[in-house]
This record gives sequence, C-alpha cells and structure tokens, in this order.
Amino acid sequence: MATLLKASYELVVNNFLAIVGAALAAAVLMRGWPFSIDGVARWLHAQRPVHLLTAAILTAAVAKLIRARRPRDVYLVEYGCFRPRPCFRAPFATCREHVHLLPYLLADKESLSFAIRLLERSGLGEETCLPDSYHYMPPDRSLAAAREEAELVIFSAIDDVFAKAAAVTPADIDVLIVNCSIFTPTPVFTDMVVNRYRLRAGVRALNLSGMGCGAGLISIGLARNLLQVAPPGTHVLTVSTEILSSQYYVGSERAMLLPNCLFRMGAAATILSNSADRARFRLGRIVRTMTAARDADYRCIFQEEDNKGLRGVRLSKDLTATAGGALKRNIVAFGPLVLPVSEQILVAVSLLKRKLLSKVVRLYRPDFRTAFEHFCIHAGGRAVIDEVQRGLGLSDEDVEASRMTLHRFGNTSSSLVMYELAYTEAKGRMRKGDRVWMISFGAGFECSCVALECVRPAADPADGPWADCIHRYPVQLPDLGRDI
Repeated sequence: MATLLKASYELVVNNFLAIVGAALAAAVLMRGWPFSIDGVARWLHAQRPVHLLTAAILTAAVAKLIRARRPRDVYLVEYGCFRPRPCFRAPFATCREHVHLLPYLLADKESLSFAIRLLERSGLGEETCLPDSYHYMPPDRSLAAAREEAELVIFSAIDDVFAKAAAVTPADIDVLIVNCSIFTPTPVFTDMVVNRYRLRAGVRALNLSGMGCGAGLISIGLARNLLQVAPPGTHVLTVSTEILSSQYYVGSERAMLLPNCLFRMGAAATILSNSADRARFRLGRIVRTMTAARDADYRCIFQEEDNKGLRGVRLSKDLTATAGGALKRNIVAFGPLVLPVSEQILVAVSLLKRKLLSKVVRLYRPDFRTAFEHFCIHAGGRAVIDEVQRGLGLSDEDVEASRMTLHRFGNTSSSLVMYELAYTEAKGRMRKGDRVWMISFGAGFECSCVALECVRPAADPADGPWADCIHRYPVQLPDLGRDI
C-alpha cells in the first residue's frame, strides 16, 4: 500500500503542470474561451502600427538573447577502452608467488601477511591484468617500461574509439585532453598522441596530472566547458589512464602497499562534441566537489617517501569515510539539479521537521533511482562500493556494474567508470532515454558526479572491453566479511 501511495504521489507531483494544463483545457472546452477572436482582432486594429512593430522586435530580441545565453548541449559521440590481452593476466597464484619472492616483504612477515590478505579480500578476480614490468622480479620501474605501457594502453583506447566513431577522424579533433596522475614524461602525453595520430598543428592540447582516480570525469567536465563556448561542430578527444610501471612501491609500509595490490592497467578514450550528429549520450549536470581545505582529506591519498626514503602513494585508513563525506557534500549541490520535484519536496519537508520538532528526526534519504536507471560508481575497492551503496540506498543490481568491473579489470583509476558504462551496454540494458549517474573520487580529496542521457544505444553492445567475457557475468562474489 505504501508503495502504491508513493507511486501515486510521484505521478501527481512530477506531472503537476501537465495535470493543470489538462484541467484548463477541459474547462475551456466545456465553457468556451473567455475572449473571442473578433475581439482580439479589433484590439490589434486599434493599436498604432509602430507600437506593434516595436513589440514584435523586442520580443524577437529577447527570445534571441535567451537562446544565446542558454548553455549549448554537449554530447558524448563515442568512447573506447583498452582491452588487455591474456598474456598480461595476474591471477592470485602468480601475485602470491611474487609477493613471497620480494626481499623487502620477506623481511617483514606482518606486511607480507597483510598484502596476501588484502589480495584475497580485494574483490579482484583471476583475470585482472598488470603491465609487463610487473611480471619481472624485481618489477621494472624504468622510464622505458613506463613509456612502453603508456603507448600500449593509450593508443589502444584511442584506436578503439576512432574505430567505433568511424565518421570522426583524427583530423576532426580540435581539442585534446589527456590525464595521468603520477607519471608525466617529457614530452607529455598530449604530444605523444599528436605525434602518433598526426593531429593538426592548431589542436589545443591540455595535459592533466596529480588528480588521481577522479581525473576522468574532471576531463569530461573541462571538455564540456570548452565545447559550450566553441563553434558548432567542435570535437574534443579525452584520454584517461594511470601508468603503473613507474609507481610500483618497493617498501613494506602497509598504507603504501595498497596501490600495488588494487591498481591494474587500463585506459579509456572519449570523443565529445557540441553537435548532436552521431551522438550516443547527451551530457547533463556535472558537479565537482573539493574538500582539500580539511587536512585529513588533503592527506587521504598522498604521494610521499616512507621512513627509508622509498617513494609511493599512501592511502589513509579513513579513505572510505572520506569518500562518503565528499559524496554527501557533492549530493547537496547535485541532488536538486537532477531529482524530480516529488523527491525534492520530501527532502524539504524532512529538513523542516528536523528544524521545527527535534534534531533527532531522521532526514529523508532521496531515492536517486527516480532520476537514474544506471549507476557507474568508481570501484576504488570493495569497501568504497559498499559505502556508496549504503549511503545512497542502492540495491545489489544497481551496483552490479561497479562490482563486476572491479572483479574483471581491477581498479584502473580514472578510466574505471567507462568500463562500468561498457558493462551496462554489453549486458544489453541501455535503452534510449535511459539516464546514467557516474561518480568518481580522486586525490585532493575530490568527488565528481556526471549525468548522462542515452541518445542512441550501441549498435553492437558486445563490441568493447567485455567482448570475450560478458557471457560469464555477473559472477557470485564470496562474502569475505569486513575489508582490511
């Protein structure tokens, strides 16, 4: 009964204007128009022509000004992801053997045991992949190995997106944005892409670094801002990746061992445009929240040296709580932009009750499933997905794409949400008009939310990073208890 009442409430509130319009139309049909056409004609005839002309010019000018100030729609034309070959696979048995062969871990039995337990509880499957450099003992951390990995994953993702968006060629790219958090060589990645694909000399190139896993959606937000003021038909190519070869931590501090265990190779490329031609998704609201003013959040993901001078990335034990807090702050700004009126009214009533009655009144948690059909939550780890699922009140089906992507590909950093979008499409669940909510977290600490609306489903949903394994998913994940 409660479900029926809420459904009726949402139907009435969210379609209030349509209901009022229908009521007015019915009243007009039953009682007739309150004025006659002849009366309007006589009134117009009585006016001076110069006044009518002035009114028409002012109306046209106001309409044109409103159209000019309205933000231009931005579209995701196509996206592509790096699909690693089986030779890069790093099953648990291999990882466990390598951990036992590392001398700096053998000297610290507690850290060795911690690394093994973390691998077992991470939520990663047997098919996640690591670059060639990680398969050596000790791992190859050279500049040459990092360049080799970068060229492999970046060029593969770009080749994939151009193959899918056959009507868009490298010569059509006006802006190039590449993000990679830690490894930034000289020349930078944008120069590497321009050289490989012979992009024209006038292309505007931006190289982002240091933003962690959230850089992928930050790049899309930057591309949207550029496209809203660019001439019609402008195209932006974005590339998101994280190069692992140069950042392998060779120490024994637990907080700095986490990236070695969770991160895997990957990359994603997108083509965005301010033209709807051949577009697949329309970009909706984008909200980015930064909490770096808080010292604990600022140091939550921090690159530094340990007490032996070994460089690595330290992940705080409060990472999941920090991510949850950043998401709450983001939702305060993002929610009113995307939630239907029915949910916003319930939230407002809840806030009013708390203020008037008592602070112990529980606030209403909005149901974001009324605004989105699909969710792509950054799968930084099993605990992060659990925290977001609890906070938003989502079902296991809502977070299936995130859990399965973590299981199959691991944490590929800034490109991860595109693998999750590819999972949803590969399962054949994306329909025209479906809305997607992408959530990412990054160093700083930052939280970004992007809304997408499907304009045209994929012609071949299975043609992507999941092509050779989607038939095996979803898989049943073991209950591993509390995360480390």
